[in-house]
Amino acid sequence: MNAPTLEYVELAPLITVFGAAVVGVLIEAFAPRRVRHPVQVGLALVALVAALVQIILLAGTELIGAVGAVAVDGPALFLQGTILVLAIISVGFFAERRLEGGGDAFAPAASTLPGSEDERVLVRQGALQTEVYPLALFAVGGMMLFPAANDLLMLFVALEVMSLPLYLLCGMARRRRLLSQEAALKYFLLGAFSSAIFLFGMAFVYGYAGTLRFGEISEALTANVGQDGILLTGVGLMAVGLLFKVGAVPFHSWTPDVYQGAPTPITGFMAACTKLAAFGAMIRLFYVAFGGLRTDWQPMLWAVAIATMLVGAVVALTQTDIKRMLAYSSIAHAGFVLTALVAADSSGTAAILFYLATYGIATLGAFAVVTLVRDAGGEATHLAKWAGLGKRSPVLAATFALFLLAFAGIPLTSGFVGKLSVFTAALDGGAAPLVIVGVIASAVAAFFYVRVIVLMFFSDPVPDGPSVAVPSLWTTVGITLGAAATLLLGIVPGPLLDLAQQASIFVR
Repeated sequence: MNAPTLEYVELAPLITVFGAAVVGVLIEAFAPRRVRHPVQVGLALVALVAALVQIILLAGTELIGAVGAVAVDGPALFLQGTILVLAIISVGFFAERRLEGGGDAFAPAASTLPGSEDERVLVRQGALQTEVYPLALFAVGGMMLFPAANDLLMLFVALEVMSLPLYLLCGMARRRRLLSQEAALKYFLLGAFSSAIFLFGMAFVYGYAGTLRFGEISEALTANVGQDGILLTGVGLMAVGLLFKVGAVPFHSWTPDVYQGAPTPITGFMAACTKLAAFGAMIRLFYVAFGGLRTDWQPMLWAVAIATMLVGAVVALTQTDIKRMLAYSSIAHAGFVLTALVAADSSGTAAILFYLATYGIATLGAFAVVTLVRDAGGEATHLAKWAGLGKRSPVLAATFALFLLAFAGIPLTSGFVGKLSVFTAALDGGAAPLVIVGVIASAVAAFFYVRVIVLMFFSDPVPDGPSVAVPSLWTTVGITLGAAATLLLGIVPGPLLDLAQQASIFVR
């Protein structure tokens, strides 16, 4: 039996991130507690930056490697690079220690019971929880592998490598421990169900095609006639697993609870990067493997896109918690991305790549701002407490308003160009009704974004209201980069649009 040939140079970004995650686990096992935090932060940043440099050096590469299981092409490299940029900013948010009086956003030890004596001792000692860094690196590795997976088995492996660390990270909040652990349990249980359904669908597709590779599945679509029931069942079940990950209706119920309960830096990381990875996997699976079935799966995605846009926008109107409002906002944005996915061409792919990059940056910035508005109980996430924030801290309120305007798709922000791109791609792909629904949903969504802005700038501050914490350089730099990119990509979107267009061709 011959050993498989691996393209180590082309797979170097993945190897770097996974290798650093393994080293991080060894540090947790052998390094003294007092040195773990700076070492883990440094290791994570060095690994992510090194992987980003390797991605840049691989620009233009097109090959299918790892014995046909991994594709290295434009869409994969674009999404991997974007995930790495967002992950680098996220690690800075994880390392923030000024907001919790010397601690960070995470419980000192994830394994201790909430409120137990062991936990109180660790809090008094000022212990910092550092397992979050290797877990985040494993999640980033899975996210990078997910949109590059070129066969069904690797797709499932990437899905689990990405998901399992996220389940744990959601339950590690320093405050509101029970809410955080409830969110983690819900995410794990629902995620396990969706993974099982996804795996069941894979079995149907394999039973139809007799192969795991996307390219060979595509060829089997024209060769095998008379077994469409098995194939369509498999496609539908796999779609359920992926639509769960992007938070599309009717598989969205986990999103508001998990966004609210998870530590806010983890919520931002998850909201930005998971959506990139899951949509990347969806467009490769549906365009490369199931491209010959587009007339069958497009009606399903039409229905899901319409329901996702409308439910996300309308239910967000009723929310009084800022994190839950952003959760329903993310659901609506998943619907906007789906409008371009039904176009099923390179223009749709380019529009999705641009949209995901700009949405991810704005999302990270918005959740970072949420961590700074605080009262005695920690983050003040109830909307009523944000009244008059613009009078107490005009710069922070203006920055948050910029992110909200980008989510609403207001001109001169990156969100406007993103929405214009996906709607144009959908229109060119013959999905005009979807675009009409998308515009209506955008108008509804704009109401609740503007409502928050009015609350911040045109309401009087509440007595004994929350204060705005002064962050360290980590958070300051992250929010500044997010705001600058949101504004810059709204004024000069050309270079990133061109890059997305060049990166929109899949290797087959």
